[in-house]
Amino acid sequence: MRPGGYGPLAVCVALCGFAACAGEPGAEVTPSDPEAVRPFTIAVPDAVLSDLGERLARTRLPDAGPGAAWEMGTDRAYLEGLLEYWRSGFDWRAQERALNELDHFTTTIDGVDVHFIHEPSPNPNAVPLLLVHGWPGSFVEFVALVDPLSDPAAHGGVAADAFHVVIPSLPGFGFSGKPTERGYGPEKMADVLAALMDRLGYDHYGVQGGDWGAIIGRSLAGNNPDHVIGLHSNFMTGGPPAGVADPNEGVPAVELELRAERTGAFAEGSAYQEIQGTKPQTLGYGLNDSPAGLAAWIIEKFHGWSDNEGSPETAFTRDQMLTNVTLYWVTETVTSSTRIYYESRHTPATRPVRYVEVPTAVAVFPKEIYFTPRRWAEARYNIVRWTMMPRGGHFAALEEPELLVEDVRAFFRDLR
Repeated sequence: MRPGGYGPLAVCVALCGFAACAGEPGAEVTPSDPEAVRPFTIAVPDAVLSDLGERLARTRLPDAGPGAAWEMGTDRAYLEGLLEYWRSGFDWRAQERALNELDHFTTTIDGVDVHFIHEPSPNPNAVPLLLVHGWPGSFVEFVALVDPLSDPAAHGGVAADAFHVVIPSLPGFGFSGKPTERGYGPEKMADVLAALMDRLGYDHYGVQGGDWGAIIGRSLAGNNPDHVIGLHSNFMTGGPPAGVADPNEGVPAVELELRAERTGAFAEGSAYQEIQGTKPQTLGYGLNDSPAGLAAWIIEKFHGWSDNEGSPETAFTRDQMLTNVTLYWVTETVTSSTRIYYESRHTPATRPVRYVEVPTAVAVFPKEIYFTPRRWAEARYNIVRWTMMPRGGHFAALEEPELLVEDVRAFFRDLR
């Protein structure tokens, strides 16, 4: 446990079938306050991993179909090799040990268990920073950022740029609980995260996110401007300003070209949104039952949304991708995680955010699935920093952790 973490508690609780234990062997187990912050250790049961291996061994793949690789979806030849590696080469236990080097906790908010990593900095004057993932991502996206952000002096930076890092698993994702009530759209998720930061004793903090993390971050910053000191987004979305005769007036040609290019590239890549936004439960039966189906569904996104050279493995390692996919499998959260798309469409915001007054930074990675011109973004956010990155795509924290870390440091340097 790093300095500043919560001390061990003599409790042992169960979450999603995983052990989360602390204290001396044989210590008496006592009921805990649901609002308490409880240590958590990742320990996937052997039976779950054995079942995964057996299912992979019985995989029945469809024919490849005509046309170029990846044209109709996940390439069969690539997937076949990845599944074999998942079955016979991938070492979940090694990944589990590495993840457990970080300090994991759970707490209960509004009746749902929330898993999170909390890594306080050795610098007591560090700024608390909330890192928020999206779909099909998870908390594992941010693992490589933890030490450079919490202890920058040991990673090429200066101590004054340090952060107390908090990385939650959104409700319905990873080791967090699965909501049993309706309404867990971005606004509700933001309220949960605000409650988490309050419970940790952080009254003022920064927020960083991409994908749903950026959308949740908008709600979090917009509705909590007295607590959020800055919002850093690597997924800026939004249409043209309202009431403008020519929305492209004043937008640089290079931005219009990038928007057109990204819109064209994503033209046939949004079908998943329609399914997950309308019938996530039906989709979930297949993905929760077939590891091959789950991998195909998620790996297609790693291929299509990253800055790669035709193969996702030029942007990520196999182990990075499979750690994320395995997390969805062992927690059986692919169905509960996709419901955020449904909820975002069917749960109206009670406090819609019209303009984010909190200082906002945008990191634009060239292969992001959407591009919003700066002029459009400025109609919705108080943009104070805008960085055009030289490379990278949708999964910025995994693809280009150094670029993301440096931009986060630079943005919050003036807000401390």
